[in-house]
Amino acid sequence: MNIKGKNIGIALTGSYCTFDKVFPQIERLVRENSNVYTIFSDQAGNTDSRFGKAEDFINQARDITGKEPIITITEAEKLGPNNILDTIVVAPCSGNTLAKMANAITDSPVLMATKGLLRNNKPVILAISTNDALSNNMKNIGHLMNSKNIYFVPFGQDNFKGKPNSMVAHFDLILPTIENALEGRQMQPMVLAPS
Repeated sequence: MNIKGKNIGIALTGSYCTFDKVFPQIERLVRENSNVYTIFSDQAGNTDSRFGKAEDFINQARDITGKEPIITITEAEKLGPNNILDTIVVAPCSGNTLAKMANAITDSPVLMATKGLLRNNKPVILAISTNDALSNNMKNIGHLMNSKNIYFVPFGQDNFKGKPNSMVAHFDLILPTIENALEGRQMQPMVLAPS
């Protein structure tokens, strides 16, 4: 499937260590002539970390997409009723966001945006990045894998010796995952060798 002209949301959450892998994928989607809208969770949009300043990431998203990033629940709420997006990719999808999504908690712009797409029966794609994927969050991953209109960017362990419960998406597979999800298919294999 060609994504030219598709309206794609990229929702960033607080796994800051993977932002350097996500932003090149945003650029890739723009090069493919899709209309990219960025949505920041409260944490991603307000927290400076050793990986960069929140304001710099917001400015970078604006520069790449040419659109003002969505940073409030009120702004994100409009996406659903106005049927703006064809799909949304939560990249990175932190363990905190996974847990809230699995339990229908809508307390951030990212969660509000995903709720709107699910309401409209559109694909929500998760590019996980969490240190507890193989422990506390395994039940949430399993629950979401079995939920209608939820798809996963293929993922694997990122440091099985130092962080044996950690898993992270292969962010370079965001584009083919979108293409599959827009046709109602989960990209396979879903679990890959360490990245």
